[in-house]
Amino acid sequence: MTLLPRKALVVVADGGRAILYRNEGSDGEIALREEKRLSPQHLKDDGPSGSRPESQTPRQTDEATFAKQLAHALFQMKERGDFEDWLLIADPQTLGQLRGLLHKTLTASLLRSLAKDLTHHTAREVETALAA
Repeated sequence: MTLLPRKALVVVADGGRAILYRNEGSDGEIALREEKRLSPQHLKDDGPSGSRPESQTPRQTDEATFAKQLAHALFQMKERGDFEDWLLIADPQTLGQLRGLLHKTLTASLLRSLAKDLTHHTAREVETALAA
């Protein structure tokens, strides 16, 4: 278990959505409050970096594009000072895509990453997964 500081950002993502939580707990407790939801925007206008491999499906391309958009949104939040520390929970595919896209300032402040798909779970279920 990683200690999660008060006000730390917890990002729960998959290839089509991200839920951003803020830890409101103190003294090592985890109490998540949903802060924001992100979804893919303008997928046709904003593809992933490079060219799409022939074996990649349009859905996979959309998921890679969303990973790029999410990494960019997190970087902007970090630059504005919206959070200091953060934790990332994402399905293995999205987690792998995001790792290669995160700016070094995001990587430096990342407390932990967890390869699980919890986007369809409640905040309480996410808290339980973090406490394990």
